[in-house]
Amino acid sequence: MTDQRDEAHEGGRVDAGRGAPGAGMAVGEEGAPDEVRRHLALALDVDDLVPALRLARDLRPWFGTMKVGLELYSAAGPEAVTSLVDLGVDVFCDLKFHDIPSTVGRSARVIGALGARYLTLHTAGGPAMVRAGVEGLREGAAGAGAADPVALGVTVLTSEPEASARLLRQRVAAGLDGGCHGFVCAAPDIATVRQLAPSSVVVTPGIRPEGAPVDDQGRVATPREALAAGADLLVVGRPVTRADDPVAAARGLAASLA
Repeated sequence: MTDQRDEAHEGGRVDAGRGAPGAGMAVGEEGAPDEVRRHLALALDVDDLVPALRLARDLRPWFGTMKVGLELYSAAGPEAVTSLVDLGVDVFCDLKFHDIPSTVGRSARVIGALGARYLTLHTAGGPAMVRAGVEGLREGAAGAGAADPVALGVTVLTSEPEASARLLRQRVAAGLDGGCHGFVCAAPDIATVRQLAPSSVVVTPGIRPEGAPVDDQGRVATPREALAAGADLLVVGRPVTRADDPVAAARGLAASLA
């Protein structure tokens, strides 16, 4: 497992120290400094590629990663991934593959060939399924000459009001046994994930700026709280994409971390 985790450094690790970025960094009209931007992923949870690309173009100065979830992928398919790759951002395919190993492996190979940086695999599928996804993702990327991608194991959804310690540990173990180099987990679960997989990439959804509505999320955290807990990549969607002024919202989010 140690060798696999070391490879994660090469394949997409958000290479930053734990905790929030250093104080004193300026966030201006032109965007956020790289030290902030590389921690932020924008959830493009829309059902049309045109507005998704508009959001991505407008907000990429503040977000280094764009997330394609089931809604956008169902609407636009692989073009959603390749169009974002062409914009020069990292693409996070949050498709939560969970099927028989052969299907997951072949599907992950397709995503890897598209140039995605991250792909989620649901660890509830077990180590064999996860391993098929990890291997397929790498094979697809290698065949297309793309950078080595990172397979992220989904643990317990942030919409769940609580996660049992036993279930969380089981799912992290399944991900590690299957070769995952990172995990998706809610902020309260970061400490456990870090204990079990200290060198893995930790991606945390359910991020809400201070005072923002929690919507359908059961376990949320502010950006600074999540980074302080040990998250590498923060996934932010509605507080920015549905704001009256998404650029101003993105600027405020980044400023809270500078």
